Amino acid sequence: MSPTPADTTSAALPPLAPRQAAKLQGASASGAGTSTGTTSATPPAPALGVASVSHLADKLAEYLSPADLKKVKEAYRFSDEMHLGQMRRSGEPYISHPIAVAEICADWKLDAQAIMAALLHDVMEDQDVKKEELIERFGAPVAHLVDGLSKLEKIEFQSQIEAQAENFRKMLLAMASDVRVILIKLADRLHNMRTLDFMTAAKKRRIASETMEVYVPIAHRLGLNNIYHELQDLSFSHLYPMRYRTLAKAVKAARGNRREVVNKIMEAVKSTLSMAELEADVTGREKTLYDIYKKMRSKHLSFSQVLDVYGFRVVVGSFADCYVTLGTLHSLYKPMPGKFKDYIAIRKLNGYQSLHTTVIGPYGTPVEFQIRTQEMHRTAESGVAAHWLYKSGESNPSDLQQRTHAWLQSLLDIQQQTGDSAEFLEHVKVDLFPDSVYVFTPKSKIIALPRGATAIDFAYSIHTGIGDQTVAVKINNETSPLRTELHNGDIVEIITDSSSRPSPTWLSFVRTGKARSAIRHHLRTINLPESIALGQQLLSQALQSLNIDADLPAPLVERLLNESSANSMDELYADIGIGKRMATLVARHIFGLIGGEAASMPVEHNSGSELDPVTICGSEGVSVQLAPCCLPIPGDQIIGQLRRDQGLLVHTSDCSQAKRQRAKEPDRWIAVRWGTELNRRFDCRIKVLINSERGILARVAAEIGESDANIIYVGMDEDKDNVLDQLRFTVQVKDRVHLAALLRNVRRVAGVNRILRERN
Repeated sequence: MSPTPADTTSAALPPLAPRQAAKLQGASASGAGTSTGTTSATPPAPALGVASVSHLADKLAEYLSPADLKKVKEAYRFSDEMHLGQMRRSGEPYISHPIAVAEICADWKLDAQAIMAALLHDVMEDQDVKKEELIERFGAPVAHLVDGLSKLEKIEFQSQIEAQAENFRKMLLAMASDVRVILIKLADRLHNMRTLDFMTAAKKRRIASETMEVYVPIAHRLGLNNIYHELQDLSFSHLYPMRYRTLAKAVKAARGNRREVVNKIMEAVKSTLSMAELEADVTGREKTLYDIYKKMRSKHLSFSQVLDVYGFRVVVGSFADCYVTLGTLHSLYKPMPGKFKDYIAIRKLNGYQSLHTTVIGPYGTPVEFQIRTQEMHRTAESGVAAHWLYKSGESNPSDLQQRTHAWLQSLLDIQQQTGDSAEFLEHVKVDLFPDSVYVFTPKSKIIALPRGATAIDFAYSIHTGIGDQTVAVKINNETSPLRTELHNGDIVEIITDSSSRPSPTWLSFVRTGKARSAIRHHLRTINLPESIALGQQLLSQALQSLNIDADLPAPLVERLLNESSANSMDELYADIGIGKRMATLVARHIFGLIGGEAASMPVEHNSGSELDPVTICGSEGVSVQLAPCCLPIPGDQIIGQLRRDQGLLVHTSDCSQAKRQRAKEPDRWIAVRWGTELNRRFDCRIKVLINSERGILARVAAEIGESDANIIYVGMDEDKDNVLDQLRFTVQVKDRVHLAALLRNVRRVAGVNRILRERN
């Protein structure tokens, strides 16, 4: 394809087929979802000009073969034919959007299949073109790419949120099999954001929020820094237009004041590097408005206090020159302590490599330098697209491609373990945090994890089986709690036991999507019978409170399953048992299906206490847990909390933590009681105040043993006045009667001043 500058959308069109002619007679141009939209009537503004493909053709001619160019032109003609008569809200012909998306992809030098998919990316969604037709015309690879980019608007979803989550799930899974899907999607979103001004204010905010929440971190995760920063600034401008304009005005005004400093630094750096015989390309760069805004927000600074608005990039010829340049710059300006980062030795998760250093420049101004080679610079600007595997037919993927493939593969792992689209999207968003920590295995392999990740996240990043069987961890050769947050440079060793299983409490501190989905998968599947039994009991009690027989007729069950998107009653029971659904709400829904007025019935905050209590024996497994804050034992008055995907958590009725949480979510609390057959012992914490004297610990421990209790933990807090010490025990007892006898026996030990049960 080599059109002249005069080529336009209409010039390339063949005669219309009957299908297209009929379609255009009643042309109602459909919208493009989260695209910048189309109108179904006369556009609100005059057309801004006819879209031309000459610029795109020039870019493609630089690296595509004549045969590939011919295929691209065929795709362009078909797309132009399908979108004929369709207009954007700006007044432009709609075909200008696919052309712009293809141009962005051409900047990355994506292959002919990707460019064709970019030109065709809206024909399935907007013009009802079938996948089979695309396969016949352009081949299966192109059709699969377009299908991965198309939304699921033909499917009826329960809510807009569910539809959005399912669209993302489909796109991300398509991306996992072919990363070109997300590259085209990012190009599509970038052009939509560049032309968002013609949308309503509400739609601007919705699209900008979605972009900031999902597409910005994906661009960062793939190392597409140029798009990452541009999408951030565009989203910022539409989410907070007044702040954006005010900050842009301040930056513009400051440029003149700071130009002298920038020029002075530039000249000094170039001169110093030349004297050191280092060939380098030195450029000044201004921080993006969003980066400045983030710094002002996080550090509570005014604009005048943000001194490092400008930075410098130094691109050198070789790996070794990076470190020589660093030393040269440090001889010119004094480095700021703690402001040096070596991303060459340990690259970022998205493949980014550079040396970062902040120095004290003229007039005491902090100045940041980024030092990298030309190859590192290409990766920094274009990420995974800089090492495009399809363009050269390389058989050995780059390190960045391998890292990207590993992340994409983890999406498939999460999908296999996830119950629904919203949960899948939640897990993926967790993994898209841009900040990372880098830790080491005992064999010195580097593992990158999101900031805030714990030892459990590390275990699951190695292998799901290791995570499931984790019992302890050593960090830097010291035994540490499993919830310990990891830091850069930590050496982490996981200790496993084949009989160990994940704990629901892990969900409260894990950070990675892989760990969270694996733990939830275990709770759903391994303990499914327990969850089903608990859920059935809870629903039965909720139905009884509404005078409904728990034995539901088959037609009612079928309607209930259809409307609740569950495949079976066992699945519905399991969802209730793990806290994903509320038994009282399901019961009210059933009441409505029978013919009652469930929709108008308020959910009573104390409804849980009006039902017959759920009987527990403490040995149900992970579907029923005893709260670690108060450690209830038989004989205590208890209450149950239904936590999402974590089952039932049992507290003592007077637990302060339970009272706070109950005030926030009263509907998630139910009445529970102890069963009569309790064939196990229960953990309980006690505190003993003692005189500091020889042998006291041995005497207390012996008396606990004589009282038929097991000691599973002992600790000691020394009093600062060295008068009374505190012994802390976690013991295992049968019930409150057993505990009372133990307390009486220990109180009689010489040297014991006081003993009491301890709760958090």
